[in-house]
Amino acid sequence: MRKRAAAPLEAGEDRQFVTAIARGFEILHAFEAEDPILGNQELAERTGLPRATVSRLTYTLTRLGYLTYLPRFGKYQLGLGVVPLGQLALANMGIRRLAAPLMRHLAGETNASVSLGRRDGLSMLYVEHVSPRTAVAVQLEIGSRVPIGLTAMGRAYYAASPEAERRSLDDALAARYPQDWPRIQQSLAEGCAMRAAHGFTLSAGDWTPTVHAAGAAVTLPGGEVFALNCGAPAFMLEHERLVAEVGPRLAAVARRIESLASGPGRATNGRMES
Repeated sequence: MRKRAAAPLEAGEDRQFVTAIARGFEILHAFEAEDPILGNQELAERTGLPRATVSRLTYTLTRLGYLTYLPRFGKYQLGLGVVPLGQLALANMGIRRLAAPLMRHLAGETNASVSLGRRDGLSMLYVEHVSPRTAVAVQLEIGSRVPIGLTAMGRAYYAASPEAERRSLDDALAARYPQDWPRIQQSLAEGCAMRAAHGFTLSAGDWTPTVHAAGAAVTLPGGEVFALNCGAPAFMLEHERLVAEVGPRLAAVARRIESLASGPGRATNGRMES
């Protein structure tokens, strides 16, 4: 079983922070495409919350329609109540409309998957995804999450983020993954250097040994940072091709999206403005 999805959130000194709501969202965030069905014990392990607390939260979320209970397994899956929220959030992201045609063209040119993501905690969340017309492709889709520290998309986002956010991420990653932090820290430093020198980042099997990818950040006029990646099975996308062809093309697509977002009907903080 993978590591828990998130450390328990507490109000601390923030009197406006509602811990119960935050814990409910922790439960929802624990579900992933790779693990769509989870029981209370698994949710407790992933969130770090007490089993009794998890039981009350899953009961409440089920009553509200955000979880569905599966009696056959004695476990839960995300309910239809989350669908309208996700659809509305995606519909309001004007950057998806700007990026999608360019992403499709790049996927066709490179015969690789192309995705657009934004930060979600210590992960990057896919908000747009295009697969190539081939049976061999990276099996991720809209709604998938990938770690910031070891992926091309995550490294690109980190390298383009303000210094204060990078420091905050460093602290959170070091606390969450103490044993892996030296490796993650080196990975992020290499990503910053790569982006500064070439305008893109790489992940050649660092997260998943069988997948190679390039990443490039997209900064909108309002300052919000998204990131693109272009990836494929390693045997289809060797390191030399990543550096010489795919990375530069992806960086060019990122700059084109930024240019379009800065023009009439621009996308600010992911939304379209006229």
